[in-house]
Amino acid sequence: MMLKLVNLTKRYRTSEVETLALNQVSLEIGQGEFLAVMGPSGCGKSSLLNILGLLDNPTDGQFFFLGEEIARASERKLTLLRRANIGFVFQSFNLIDELSVAENVEVALIYRGVGSAERKRRIADALERVGLPHRARHLPQQLSGGQQQRVAVARALVAAPKLILADEPTGNLDTANGDAVMGMLTEIAKAGTTVVMVTHSHAHAAYAERTLELLDGQVVPKIHKLAA
Repeated sequence: MMLKLVNLTKRYRTSEVETLALNQVSLEIGQGEFLAVMGPSGCGKSSLLNILGLLDNPTDGQFFFLGEEIARASERKLTLLRRANIGFVFQSFNLIDELSVAENVEVALIYRGVGSAERKRRIADALERVGLPHRARHLPQQLSGGQQQRVAVARALVAAPKLILADEPTGNLDTANGDAVMGMLTEIAKAGTTVVMVTHSHAHAAYAERTLELLDGQVVPKIHKLAA
């Protein structure tokens, strides 16, 4: 099991207000599974993604990552696990304007201490997978939105992560480019990488093997219709 949450709760406290972002969420996500997460604004999607991405700790409950319980792990432990295992794809691409396409992809490997020759090989492979080897020396502003998002996918892929977290990855794209990115995420999952995607699009959620709906910090139970 790649990820397992047991009665996981997340509260945010200020001096005056306590907000319950996630309330007793239990969830299992298998290796190589493609899961879509849906729900209205404020339902807990971002809180869930932050915890799955080891960017935040739950307040209560258990969180197993690759079989290890890490709900109370230190920031250093979470950072090491995140670098070794997780790639991120964001709605806004988050590319560095001053760096070329290849250099943007390379950043993920520099953080992990990968050597120069190995970095070049992995960058070439990642750009080939997203169909952009001919754009390696271009700057982000010389690319279309769809191409920039493909660079972001390559950056997430280049370190061979076990988990990719995609936060509204098609939110800034037209239909054709959005479908192309969804096709890539589907292929990534088929190759064995777990993909968890937050989306507002029912059409794009349909690419996933399973959809999880959140409402008021809780998982909405599936209602199975009885045969007539």
